Amino acid sequence: MNEFAIETSALAKDYGKVIGVSDLDLVVRRGEVFGYLGPNGAGKTTTIRLLLDLIHPTSGTARVLGLDSHADSLAIRSRIGYVPGELAMYEDLTGRELCRYFSSLRGTGAAGVDSLAERLDLDLDRPIKEYSSGNRQKVGLVQAFMHEPELLILDEPTTGLDPLVQQEFYRLIAEVKSRGATVFLSSHILPEVEHVADRVGIIRNGRLVVVEEVASLKARALRRIEIHFEDPVVPGSLDVVPGVREATYNGSVVNVVIEGSMDSLIKALAANTVTNIVSHEADLEEVFLEMYRGEDTHA
Repeated sequence: MNEFAIETSALAKDYGKVIGVSDLDLVVRRGEVFGYLGPNGAGKTTTIRLLLDLIHPTSGTARVLGLDSHADSLAIRSRIGYVPGELAMYEDLTGRELCRYFSSLRGTGAAGVDSLAERLDLDLDRPIKEYSSGNRQKVGLVQAFMHEPELLILDEPTTGLDPLVQQEFYRLIAEVKSRGATVFLSSHILPEVEHVADRVGIIRNGRLVVVEEVASLKARALRRIEIHFEDPVVPGSLDVVPGVREATYNGSVVNVVIEGSMDSLIKALAANTVTNIVSHEADLEEVFLEMYRGEDTHA
């Protein structure tokens, strides 16, 4: 079995005036939860549509579950679960009827429908035209998860869901991972990705700028440290410490923004009597914003 659930090589989609994705080399390992990050318009949905053969690339190749995304697209679709960013449904069908329809298209079972509906607090026997946007999203999740696919491709999957249902979604992702399936999760909701992902890829203006473990990315983020000294500190005394990007002095309290290792800062603090240190943990949002700061993200 191929160790990769998704592989792309120099994958590109040129819409003419706008580049969808450019020279995308991406590998998603089997059994991992991979977060795909970027603002609206960065190329996330274009990537997914290329993987699913919903649009054709200008150049390059993609493989999904070891199969060619174009030549083997029908075989691929029976083995994956997909939630698109914009759900389109047959309005006169009930949620249950729609799930049965998708099951027949895939040629798979739908044994998990009732259990999933109960967990997501969804009434499957109402017509879709009567559903709220949140309930439509729940139907999208049920049809994606119901046949226990090898790979889930989820484009902004928690849109419109209330916080309690979001938590149940996170539990579903954990269960999927525990049985060895793979999740490709596209989102601009950074805390969501940080909560569930093993690795993340960040795409900017159609180009993949980084792929890294979540923990490693956070380790490189800017950290905000509040240091309390016994006596007032001379302004500027910490500005020259390696890694310090910014220091604000207010008597005996100094707020420091530092990048990378804190070793040099800790050694510099030894020259004074420190009464307290408050560290504000770096998060994925800080990394993301730093990468996009000053960039045009609307391509």
